[in-house]
Amino acid sequence: MARATVIGSGPNGLAAAVALARGGYEVRVLEAAETAGGGVRTHESTLPGFRHDVCSAVHPAAFASPFLRAFGLAERIEWIHPEISYAHPLDGGRAAIAWRDIERTAAALGVDERAWLSRVRPLSSHMDGLADFTGNQLLRIPRDPITAVRYAIRMLDQGTPLAAQAFLTDEAAALMSGVVAHANSPQPTLAGAAAGLLLASLAHAGGWPYPRGGSQRIADTMIADLEAHGGSIETGVRATDLDELDWGDAARGDILVLNTSPRLALTHPDVPSGYARSIRAYRYGPGAAKVDFALDGPIPWANPEVAKAPTVHLGGTRAEIWASENAVAAGRVSDRPYVLAVQPSVLDATRAPEGKAVLWAYIHVPNGSELDPTELITAQVDRFAPGFRDRILAHHAVPASSREAINPAEIGGDISGGVFDIRQALRRPVLSPSPWRTPMRGVYLASASTPPGPAVNGMAGWHAARTALRDAGRPAELDDLFG
Repeated sequence: MARATVIGSGPNGLAAAVALARGGYEVRVLEAAETAGGGVRTHESTLPGFRHDVCSAVHPAAFASPFLRAFGLAERIEWIHPEISYAHPLDGGRAAIAWRDIERTAAALGVDERAWLSRVRPLSSHMDGLADFTGNQLLRIPRDPITAVRYAIRMLDQGTPLAAQAFLTDEAAALMSGVVAHANSPQPTLAGAAAGLLLASLAHAGGWPYPRGGSQRIADTMIADLEAHGGSIETGVRATDLDELDWGDAARGDILVLNTSPRLALTHPDVPSGYARSIRAYRYGPGAAKVDFALDGPIPWANPEVAKAPTVHLGGTRAEIWASENAVAAGRVSDRPYVLAVQPSVLDATRAPEGKAVLWAYIHVPNGSELDPTELITAQVDRFAPGFRDRILAHHAVPASSREAINPAEIGGDISGGVFDIRQALRRPVLSPSPWRTPMRGVYLASASTPPGPAVNGMAGWHAARTALRDAGRPAELDDLFG
């Protein structure tokens, strides 16, 4: 039986492993950490009984992913589907709420009702077409060209200075700018708008669900499927040099899939000089500095509707968020940073002891920053939830400079797998109709550094596995593997 080795057990690595195992390969996954799952691990980082997600916490892209839909992830684990996809508190007890119901969301925005509907509804109502366009290599003709054109027009609307005139109210402007800021890029930019519009559309389509018990459930389910098809995982194995790795004889058609930074490919003995130059030129962006909080009760939000939302964007007005993100791009951190926060225990009692709560939160910082974000995050939460500080039982901070030791793919704390701008959306990590295939025989890339980029959807892993299966002359479509 032909063998395949996958380095990295994040969702893309596991997607590649599952596909290859179902495609007839004997698959071995090597993971540097002591537990498998990469960015979808969950563990007790603060106190016993308080379960925190290591990286990804909420997973709207999972339900739009063609691979994970074919895999049946929605049916294999228990999901929580919040009525509120995300909330954005403002000073004075005000808040903008992104309900799954787009009509309800827009109606609460007053004079911006039509502006919100006109920008988001044409995309959220054609989610399959949007997911096809954004979940694949962009150098192709989209299956739904009308939705792709609408998406491009709205990118121009939200990714240029025109965005400053898009909405009249603080609430609507903040609701959009908060979701666009997920992109960890200067504001406004086209790539940031692309990411934000996709997330806003998902908020009103499938919503922003998350697994009961933590993101680890995603990894555990994929690992179980891999093992059911003869695959295996070895943890505590850090691969640093492909020339020294025992992964088989490429001449026999064996496969090596890298769910890592593309830089690992540079250690292959046969890497061509031109490809090596392209990989060295690939740029990494700002990092994420994260804090897990164990709390003695729910967060006392000034606006009670925010208390119902698992995902909360903190940062104030659009102007404040733009200033915060642009400061990071300039190598600084704002005194009032944009904070992406998740309070999973509002709907999931398994995440904390009875009566207690957990909070997952991070800010964007310059690449490699050693800043401990605890006080900045605490102050921003306390700004919109007076008394939050008094409810902290324990916390665990992970500066951007420490993230690479936890996950070697996060260079300098960049959880997006590289700068996500228009150039690197097309050239990720190289300009190619099949960027998952390397010039080295049998070696493929399958991380967020390849299309479609960051998100827990398994698509980069699926594209790498499908490319490898096709190169080997094996059946390589989702129906072949999951039909």
